[in-house]
Amino acid sequence: MAGIWIDPDVGAFRLGSGAFYNDAGVDVSDLFDPSSRISAGGSTLTLTSASDSKTIMLDTLAGTVVTLPAASGSGVRFKFVVSAAATSNSHIVKVANASDTFKGVILTLSDNSAAVLGYAAGASDDTITLNRGTTGSTIVGEWIEVEDIKANVWAVRGITASTGTEATPFSATVS
Repeated sequence: MAGIWIDPDVGAFRLGSGAFYNDAGVDVSDLFDPSSRISAGGSTLTLTSASDSKTIMLDTLAGTVVTLPAASGSGVRFKFVVSAAATSNSHIVKVANASDTFKGVILTLSDNSAAVLGYAAGASDDTITLNRGTTGSTIVGEWIEVEDIKANVWAVRGITASTGTEATPFSATVS
């Protein structure tokens, strides 16, 4: 049906059969189709702020490498879920530039004692690596969430499962 469709309950309108927009002209179609919030990571993916609130599947057996947008304090959030345990390489989430860092904690379930261990990001850590063993990516369902909380800072939290002699998934590799 052509024309304008208005939903006063959510404050959105639709032109014809296209996307939904709020009164500021921002596409809010995700409110009406939650499946659009899930994206495949593929082998490499560079995110932008426009992908806010997306859940990114770490979905390749050869590992997925995701680069975040520059942190500016925008409040942008992303969630990463291991949907395929890598069999080669690693699943990696890293920042966009040498100025950005992670702040927060990732918990991991140890296979050695069924204990939960926690790893905090260090002062210069900018990369999260799930290496199929000691730092995670051993089971489907592990997850990491990041949020752009201020210039040069991504807050991070997550839960992984590790094998062997567990180690921190955090490192400083972006130059």
